[in-house]
Amino acid sequence: MERRIARYRPTYAPPAWERVEHEVRATVARAAPLTTHRARDLLTALTRIAVFADQHGHPPDARRWLDPAMVEYFTAVGCPEVREAARANYRSCLTAIRQAVYGPDLPGGKPVSLSSSDPSAPYTSTEKAGLWAWAGGQPTQEVRRGLRLLLVLGLGCGLDTNEIIPLRGPDVRTLDDGAQVLSVRGGRARLVICSRPYERALAEAGEHSGTGSLFRPGCQARGSNTVTDLIYRASRDPRVPRLVMGRCRATWLVDRMNIPIPLTVLLAAAGLDSLHALSRLVPHLKTIGAQQAATILREMP
Repeated sequence: MERRIARYRPTYAPPAWERVEHEVRATVARAAPLTTHRARDLLTALTRIAVFADQHGHPPDARRWLDPAMVEYFTAVGCPEVREAARANYRSCLTAIRQAVYGPDLPGGKPVSLSSSDPSAPYTSTEKAGLWAWAGGQPTQEVRRGLRLLLVLGLGCGLDTNEIIPLRGPDVRTLDDGAQVLSVRGGRARLVICSRPYERALAEAGEHSGTGSLFRPGCQARGSNTVTDLIYRASRDPRVPRLVMGRCRATWLVDRMNIPIPLTVLLAAAGLDSLHALSRLVPHLKTIGAQQAATILREMP
């Protein structure tokens, strides 16, 4: 069994595999699976979360990978292309490894239902209000300010996590009518008009950061885990859904698709060059009655 684990290599191994392979193999070997089939399942699940963590800037450390918060985050947003049953199996395998290798050193509570962790499911109006109140109720000003800015950038501007890190104070500009314009950097550089409910908070964040980083200006280490680390540090409230930036962006997209908004405008604001990324959101759009649909179709020029 040890030899099979030592020779394991995932199909179509990503570049990150070379950075995590030793820790993956060593950790699964310590879990001591009894069958080759079980070993393969554990290796696959641990490889998936290891690569996911590597993409977020985390070092190759199984204790970090198997932290309950990391496992929950991974199953919520790290494997959106697989079915719920597969995500549940990944979580089961990762929990089994954690218990076998670390025992009480890494305790975990009862997992949340995966059915409520759909990374494409937009937040409801009630959930958005709950998240805003939750962010404002954190024990330190740094966490309060950081979480509310994440909500502003996700729900109000539709940004991805990797678009948040490079932002700086001067990227926020105020127009003559009071509208807040955000200049997004990187490969999807664009201008985004912040939605009205979040304008004041974005303007204040721009003023607070000065010429420094917009998000967590006092944080010197800038990496893809700068966002997730702050979310992990926040005090949880069981009445409020977990803050997932992918869901914030999905909420922003669905809200605008329901207006409706011209597709060319939406694609430009979202930094997209095709409709493919929007197809997964179709099940979350509002439905209308047959009579209303008939009226709309008839009145179109």
